[in-house]
Amino acid sequence: MIQCDYKNAVKRMDRPSRLALVVSKSGNRGANIITLGWFMRTSIQPPMFAISVGLTRYSHELLSENRKFVLSIPSTKMAEQVLQCGTQTGMNVNKIEEFNIKVKRGKLSDIPILIDAVANFECKTITQIRSGDHTIFIGEVKYSWQNENPNLEQLLSIPDDENYVALAKVGNYIVGKINQDD
Repeated sequence: MIQCDYKNAVKRMDRPSRLALVVSKSGNRGANIITLGWFMRTSIQPPMFAISVGLTRYSHELLSENRKFVLSIPSTKMAEQVLQCGTQTGMNVNKIEEFNIKVKRGKLSDIPILIDAVANFECKTITQIRSGDHTIFIGEVKYSWQNENPNLEQLLSIPDDENYVALAKVGNYIVGKINQDD
């Protein structure tokens, strides 16, 4: 074990990692989707998730105004859409229309759920905590949805090596799945 700087240590633990899409909306503005790598379950009873969103992000503004969001776990079918949602701002682009994301109305609010996702969780924000240059929004799950297709695989943020199958790439960002060829 050798001491190193923070960035090098994080690189060793960073990939593969799970990804999420968070759908938010406020007022008469359309729904927006942000790609996140920083999210986690925080409670079983009641079920809760925490998401961490940068202070400068358009989604941060929407999440702060409307105390509801949808946490969506993307499938491998959504690889290109996930990268586009993570590299463009919803302030300038209607991501749902521009990237042909299939949606349907959920039950909690007019924030849509994503049809091609593995799972969707409609959440009501119960608290938020400032954490440096991010805010952690903690949401209680009010409604859960799963895809009817049991073979649909979850999309991951992956390293560029032979243990993974890259499905889409933008700059240093690569998404895909575990290589299961033996």
